[in-house]
Amino acid sequence: MSGPGARSTHGHGHGHSLSPSPRPALNGPGPNRLMNQNSSVPTEQGYNVVPPAPHVHQLPAKNFPQVPIEQYSYEYPQSFQPIGNFQSVGQTVNRPPVNANLLQKVNSSGVQSAPLAAHSGSYSRMPLPSQGSFAPPPSEKVPARAPILPQSNWQFGHPQQSHPVRQPPAGMQINHVVPTEGIGQGHGPSMPISTTYGMSCPKPAMGNQYGNMAGRPTTTQNYANQGSVHPPVSQPPHQMYQQVRTPLGPPPSGGPPLIRPSQPMVNTNHDAPPTQNISRDSEGFVSGSSGDQSESHDNYDSLEGGGKIMQPLQQGLQARGTLGHPYPSMPPGYQNLAGPGIPGSQVPDAAGSQQYPQGPNFNQIMAGIGGLSLQQDHQSEGVCPLNLLQERNILPTTPVKAPLPNLHRDLQKLNCNPEVFRCTLTNIPQTQSLLSKAKLPLGLQLHPFRDLSQLPVVTSSTIVRCRSCRTYINPFVNFLDQRRWKCNLCYRVNDVPEEFMYNPVTRSYGEPHKRPEVQSATIEFIAPSEYMLRPPQPAVYLYILDVSHNAIESGYLNTVCQLLLDNLDTLPGDSRTRIGFITFDSTIHFYNLQEGLSQPQMMVVSDIEDVFIPTPDNLLVNLNESKELIQDLLRNLPQMFTNTLETQSALGPALQAAYKLMSPTGGRASVFQTQLPSLGVGALKSREDPNQRSNIKDVQHLSPAIDFYKKLALDCSGQQIAVDLFMLNGQYTDLASLACISKFSAGCIYYYPSYHHKHNLVQVEKFQKDLKRYLIRKIGFEAVMRIRCTKGLAIHTFHGNFFVRSTDLLSLPNINPDAGFAVQMSIEENLVDVQLVSFQAALLYTSSKGERRIRVHTMCLPVVSSLADVYAGADVQSVTCLLASMAVDRSISSSLSDARDALVNAVIDSLSTFRTAVLSQQQQQQPGVIAPLSLRLFPLYVLALLKQKAFRTGTSTRLDDRVFAMCEVKYQPVSYLILMIHPSLYRIDNLSDEGSININDKTIPQPPILQLSVEKLNRDGAFLMDAGCAFFLWIGKNCCSQFVTQVLGVSNCASIPQSMAQLPELDTVESERTRAFLSWLRDQRPFYPVLQVIKDEAPIRTSFLQNMVEDRTESALSYYEFLLHVQQQVNK
Repeated sequence: MSGPGARSTHGHGHGHSLSPSPRPALNGPGPNRLMNQNSSVPTEQGYNVVPPAPHVHQLPAKNFPQVPIEQYSYEYPQSFQPIGNFQSVGQTVNRPPVNANLLQKVNSSGVQSAPLAAHSGSYSRMPLPSQGSFAPPPSEKVPARAPILPQSNWQFGHPQQSHPVRQPPAGMQINHVVPTEGIGQGHGPSMPISTTYGMSCPKPAMGNQYGNMAGRPTTTQNYANQGSVHPPVSQPPHQMYQQVRTPLGPPPSGGPPLIRPSQPMVNTNHDAPPTQNISRDSEGFVSGSSGDQSESHDNYDSLEGGGKIMQPLQQGLQARGTLGHPYPSMPPGYQNLAGPGIPGSQVPDAAGSQQYPQGPNFNQIMAGIGGLSLQQDHQSEGVCPLNLLQERNILPTTPVKAPLPNLHRDLQKLNCNPEVFRCTLTNIPQTQSLLSKAKLPLGLQLHPFRDLSQLPVVTSSTIVRCRSCRTYINPFVNFLDQRRWKCNLCYRVNDVPEEFMYNPVTRSYGEPHKRPEVQSATIEFIAPSEYMLRPPQPAVYLYILDVSHNAIESGYLNTVCQLLLDNLDTLPGDSRTRIGFITFDSTIHFYNLQEGLSQPQMMVVSDIEDVFIPTPDNLLVNLNESKELIQDLLRNLPQMFTNTLETQSALGPALQAAYKLMSPTGGRASVFQTQLPSLGVGALKSREDPNQRSNIKDVQHLSPAIDFYKKLALDCSGQQIAVDLFMLNGQYTDLASLACISKFSAGCIYYYPSYHHKHNLVQVEKFQKDLKRYLIRKIGFEAVMRIRCTKGLAIHTFHGNFFVRSTDLLSLPNINPDAGFAVQMSIEENLVDVQLVSFQAALLYTSSKGERRIRVHTMCLPVVSSLADVYAGADVQSVTCLLASMAVDRSISSSLSDARDALVNAVIDSLSTFRTAVLSQQQQQQPGVIAPLSLRLFPLYVLALLKQKAFRTGTSTRLDDRVFAMCEVKYQPVSYLILMIHPSLYRIDNLSDEGSININDKTIPQPPILQLSVEKLNRDGAFLMDAGCAFFLWIGKNCCSQFVTQVLGVSNCASIPQSMAQLPELDTVESERTRAFLSWLRDQRPFYPVLQVIKDEAPIRTSFLQNMVEDRTESALSYYEFLLHVQQQVNK
């Protein structure tokens, strides 16, 4: 559709470049080239444009219809009137439709249906299997492409000298969230059992929309002014990593060329906010300045509370003198304890410190709590040395659990669930030099919106927070007396509000230490009005569907429409929920679903070079009011394009249209794409050479070809729009470019290669299960998340899908329960006087029911001063997953081979330090690979990473498959990702009730986990491999007939169908046991792992055997060979 019409447009500040930042980046690799420009980046790559920056300013006022008061835990002013139309800066004014070809679709019966319009150092690389004896390393130089190397985030030693470095600046990413039945979070599986603590006093009425918060100045400008120039970024020079030991020895000689020394891991996850100049002071805090040097407040930042620690004002406290009586008896950890960072009870003050008296039982409590110093039995167990070359059976027969921090049992009970919040080191090093010496990364793994079985929910007009650092009160604060508490992050003394003195659980007064907020490390608040910039947005869902010939042939459209029809009533939302549809091929099709129409109307816009919205008010409609029209459209949509001959794909223009349509409200855009975009903006060309898929050198084209999709994602993030991408392609689609639309808008990516409704039933089943959960799972809108930590610790890099709005604030237009995040940290100030440190993540979001909520997770860990204690507390799974995320960034910013080298060097460096700095002289003389018990699986996990799709070489791997695997590494939480890295193998043809567990009156067998080696397979048995996203059931050629008949339902192995993907429900004990075990495994993850039954000699067995990570392949070492290589390097 084309035609004249006036539209209002907003200017984007293009052509502005920022001085490169030498500091480690906030986010991913390639992303930073866009928003912080390095002069060494060729302009032909398209990185000379600064995108619009709606993220550091207040959002434009957006008016929403009034929500019924009963939908909220707070009240609106009665004078608040509903507003009919959504309007905001950047909304496109209607252009009247011209040449709208209205078509009448006729079904097979002749009845007319809806009218439609037509790191550095001479490290040697790991040897290849074909290489034999060890030879001296070749003399190599740093490649010319990296004349100056920034500090490696992989090599954690102190640099011997510093060099100014210019490196690509920082980047950014995204994330998701979800609600809960009964607490205003929509519908979905595994809903939390929520306990709501109410208030008897009335809640204050919410202020009007975007009122000035807490008297802070606001800014109404949403985009950078066209033609404005950003001042240069000023940051301290970086330091290069300098080798702190003799170069590692050579790998075995012979065979393919030796591996080059790797460049440092450059973590550049995501850009700094484009409209603010970011500078970092000596404390590691970020300050922003606009062009006129006036402070510009980000209102989301002011709502959740800034992360900068202010110097507390203790006026009045000094005049109080000695307190009369100590606080009444409380549980250990809360009674008059010294602040975790300050001896006694000193409070930081601008003029000095004030000493407060302690109660008479303080010394006894300190002696009894014992959690502030390591318990020697626990410590000695974690650091117990093992010779990995002799102890071959180190893999536990049960799933590996996260290590528990070495805290007193009373604190341990209160700590955050490691499935939600965990640290790579459960014993925090006292100094940065100790951390660097350990050669292990310090970081956090977070699963903030995870489905929880129990979630305390608090309704209160006052949320108690530290007045200095804005930390939420939590189980690890210290009550000095009945009226004062000390923050466990910045150590400021705060007053206890009068309202907090009342405990709604016990209905008692004067016991604030017993309130839910101080008894649970994970808690959710229903936020009062001051946590809103505007009335909470409604749930808005827009579906953007590819209807080209390729898409129709795949048959995906029938599945999408049918699942939407079946789940319309269970979409998370309330009476304001809105929904809309856009289809596209070479043109863009909109659907008028306005209430009152007899049937849907289709409008075609053929002008894809200048896309406009034909009728903005009627394309996103109320779900309840227009349900019949929506159902009518979903029934007819698959047939409308059955005979289409359109083979082109205008994905870019369709996404532009979706952005314009959703900008006034925000929401979730779901994009279904089946081929490479070929028309309009965002068009791409194939970059994959199938002949190079098994290249043992470097893999090309891991970064996006163009920046269109990233720039659009940043615009979407500014308008609270998240874009989720479903790829159902049969051929190469340049996922490296397309994935940017989701990565930078806090969306998620689903990938179904070779999808076809008839020829690939496994993918069809997976798509159906994934889409159903996607539609009904919890969701949170317009979310932000901030991670705080004890003074002295600093965050410097994020991993995941989000946009970094400020140093520690992540912008998440949508949040879902399946999204994971990772954070890298450093120690900026010595923690010499600190016994405990704390970390807190706060997620502020709008539920699908229209409630503004805050989910808070707090974790407490001990501080140690010895290297042995650091190793004793290492969480090997968390360390592996964080290194994997860092390796993805390295692969994109440098090369895949450098990333692989960095992974190997991480093992060599840590085990080398353990041998030389921890072991006794006698132990150091012992041959072999000596590792602490806590890191016994580290070499195995790293070898598994090297053989995973994201990082493997020498094996034919499609480029899109590799890119998606990298996306999963950055997005998946630890508990799910570790199975994708190192699957679990079980023998299931001899299941029994011995050692079984009972869940809901069902007996679940618990077979032991086997090593991933073919020597564990037996052709007389059946083996199940749990690879996280898929199950492989391998049936031996001579498998016992009883299992084949009573579980698979066939007479013999030869009768097993090649495409068998489900187990029949047979009334046999063996069948019930096997299916119960499979169901139990499936229930431990939110996504649906499909089952593939593989016969011994079937071609598909390659997928199964590739996961046997302990075995040697043509291009990779076996586990034993890998240990021999590590041994040679460590013993140098």
